[in-house]
Amino acid sequence: MKKIAVDAMGGDFAPLEIVLGAIQAVKEYKVPVVLVGDEDEIRPILEKHHEDQNPLIEIHHASEVIEMGEHPGLAYRKKKDASVSVGARLVREGECGALVAPGSTGAAVTAGLLGIGRIKGIERPAILTPIPNQKGGYTYLIDSGASAQPKLETYIQNALLGYIYATKVAGIQQPKIGLLNIGEEATKGSPLVTEANEALSAQKVIPFAGNAEGRDVMTGEFDVIVTDGFTGNVVLKFGEGAGKLVAALLKNAVMQGGLRAKIGGLLLKPALKKYMAKPLDYAEYGGAPLMGIKGGLIICHGASKAKAIKNAIHMAMGVCQEHLDEIVMDALKQMENNEA
Repeated sequence: MKKIAVDAMGGDFAPLEIVLGAIQAVKEYKVPVVLVGDEDEIRPILEKHHEDQNPLIEIHHASEVIEMGEHPGLAYRKKKDASVSVGARLVREGECGALVAPGSTGAAVTAGLLGIGRIKGIERPAILTPIPNQKGGYTYLIDSGASAQPKLETYIQNALLGYIYATKVAGIQQPKIGLLNIGEEATKGSPLVTEANEALSAQKVIPFAGNAEGRDVMTGEFDVIVTDGFTGNVVLKFGEGAGKLVAALLKNAVMQGGLRAKIGGLLLKPALKKYMAKPLDYAEYGGAPLMGIKGGLIICHGASKAKAIKNAIHMAMGVCQEHLDEIVMDALKQMENNEA
């Protein structure tokens, strides 16, 4: 089993929660991890939890950290010994199969692009984000923030990357791939999106199911929804805000509804926590893979705690085991042959 590198210094709760999440993953999945960061901060946490002699846990010292407010590209080039940069190098050199990176999304994407490197033939890597849907599963949105200036090729490659993840990692046998648009009709949308619909409809490798509207992101009618990084990130952030609004409205309704509402709220609380709050919690899936690079990279929320890191490591294991980079290269060749 390939080692998973973990940026132990990334995120709001580093290194404590990151290290605790890695410890949980090692115990539950028996996966070897390499904690990348300041050894003087990491080792005492391992010692406190009696894991400093665990053969499945290594420390790879890195003396610098790329902070949330820094420009990702400039910081990556300036801070050669930043934990996310060192973690990316471990993947590029083959010592680790994937990197789990909480904290700055921009820094993680830059590390993936410059540190690990793109798969030959992929123009721009894309972030694939699992979004809970009404059918009890996930809809995979790609791209959700890596590339804000798409070309026609961007949409086609995002569709391919999403299709491969859905089949090989998520285990969906015949995924429905949709293109995010303002209407179901093939002629709707901007000239570039209309052209993308035409190109995706013409190819034979990806099972394209037509346009998906904004409401389809959470219905479960599509397994993968393809868009550009700008639009995808807006959709993602709007969804986060909508979730917080619903939670606030529910709380206000209970508090202002009198004694009956409060009693009802207490009775409903366990069910809401289990069947509503849990599926919406990003910690349940851990992170979002950066697709299109020569190795695994899971980007985690900046506020990730131990549970999210544990699940992100589990996601990284799935990416490593399926050798997605090799599958992507084969699929690109197949598409080129079909076009010839």
